[in-house]
Amino acid sequence: MPPLFFEIALCSTPSESRDTVMVEKLSKKHYSPHLFDVTQDIIGALPLKLVEQWLNSEQTYAAAIQLLESYRVKGYSVSSDSVGLTRLTQQRGLLEILTMIDRPKRIIYGYGKAIAGQGVGIWAADNTQMFYPDSVEAATLIAAMLTIQDDVARSCQIKIGLAAHYGSFYDISGGLYGAEADAIEDVAENHTCGGEILITQALRDRLPADHNFMLEQRPDLIDNFSKELRNIYRVLDGARLEQIQPIGDRYPIPYSEEFYIDLLAYENQNPNLSQSLALKYLQKKVVVLVESKNESMDRHEVAMFNQLSFTALMKDIGLQCLGRLGLELSAEVKVINSLGIYAIEQPLLALEFAQSFRKALAEQQITCRIGIDQGEVLMFTLASGTKDIAGAAVNIASKMAQDCGKFGKIYLSVALEQLAKDNGFQEFSTCISEVEFRAYEG
Repeated sequence: MPPLFFEIALCSTPSESRDTVMVEKLSKKHYSPHLFDVTQDIIGALPLKLVEQWLNSEQTYAAAIQLLESYRVKGYSVSSDSVGLTRLTQQRGLLEILTMIDRPKRIIYGYGKAIAGQGVGIWAADNTQMFYPDSVEAATLIAAMLTIQDDVARSCQIKIGLAAHYGSFYDISGGLYGAEADAIEDVAENHTCGGEILITQALRDRLPADHNFMLEQRPDLIDNFSKELRNIYRVLDGARLEQIQPIGDRYPIPYSEEFYIDLLAYENQNPNLSQSLALKYLQKKVVVLVESKNESMDRHEVAMFNQLSFTALMKDIGLQCLGRLGLELSAEVKVINSLGIYAIEQPLLALEFAQSFRKALAEQQITCRIGIDQGEVLMFTLASGTKDIAGAAVNIASKMAQDCGKFGKIYLSVALEQLAKDNGFQEFSTCISEVEFRAYEG
C-alpha cells in the first residue's frame, strides 16, 4: 500500500453472538496518570476523551453503540490512491514527488467541493478521502468522478484509482470510522488500477433506472468485501459534470503557506528552486515506524474502540520510552490507529528507542513490528500544533515493517547497514510492488 505517509485500516471479524471484549480489557490503570488530563484531544483520529469514556464503560457492544450514536453520519465515502509511486520514489526526489501528487489532489478536492464534498483528514500522502452528504445525487457523484479522471489523465504525471461507497459512518474528530469506511478505503488503496473508478452496490442502488453509466461488475472482489460492501462495479463511461467548475480552495494539506507557495512555484517549471527548497525545508532524520498488533475479534464498533485504546497506550508508551532515553518528546511525529511514527537524529538512539518500545509493548502483551530508515524528510506542523511527515524514509520504514515484516521483529534499511551488522541483524531480500527490496531483520 503506502506511499509517503500511511494510514492503517482497522480490521475486525464481526460476530453476531459476541457482545463483550474477548481479550483482557484495558483500563485507565494501564496508562500514565496524566495522559487523560490534557485539555483537548491529541489529534484527529485519536479522540482521547472518547477513549477515556470507553475505558470507563462496560466495554460492550451496547456501550460502543451508545457512545458512537451522536457521531453517526449517512452519505458517501470516496477514497483515492495513486498508482506506480513505489518505483517513482526510487527515481525522483521528494520535492518532485510532492509536486506530482499535488495536482491530482487539487483536482479531486476542487470538483468534490463544487458538489458539496468535504475533505476528510489531512492529505500528506498521495491518497485522499472525501465525504459527500446524503443530499448529493449518486449520478452527480459518479459524473464528478469521471470528470476527475478525465482531468487527471489530461494534466497529471501520475494516475489514480477512485472507490466510492454509500453507507453509514462515524464522523469523529475529522476522520471517518466504521467497517464500511475502512472497507472502501481498502478497495481504493489495494484494488484499483490507474484511471479506474469503482462503486459499491449501495451506491449503484441509488442511481435512477434510466441512468446512462456503463458499469461492469468486479467479481474478483466479492469474497473480500461482500459483508461490508456487497457487489463492486467498475464505471466504464457515462455523463460528466456539465457547467460545474472546480473550486480553488486550498485542500486539507499539512504544509505551511510559505512552503506550499514555494512548491507551486517549483511545480510551475522553476527548476532553479530545487536546491534552495531542499536546503530550506528538508531534514535528515532516522524514521522509526512502529505498528502494533490488535487481535480483538469483537464486532467492529467494539474492535474500533479497542484499537483507539491501544493507540492511546502506544502514544503513552512511546513518550515514556523517549523520556527514558533522554530524547526530545517532539521526536514523536504522530500516533494513529495501530501506527506510531518518530523522527530521531541518531541511528543508534533510534534503534535503542525501537528496542525499548518493543519491550514495553511486550510487557503489556502487545506485539509490534518496527521499520527504521534514515533519509531526507519534510516535517509539517499542523494548525492544532501536532505534526505530519513525508519522505522516502517513511515509505521504506513502512515497507520493511508492514509489507514484509513479522510481528516481534525490528527492521533496518540498507542505509543503516553498518548499524545492522554491528547489532547482529540478518540480511534478507524480497520483491515489493515489482521492486527488489533489501533490508535487515533483528
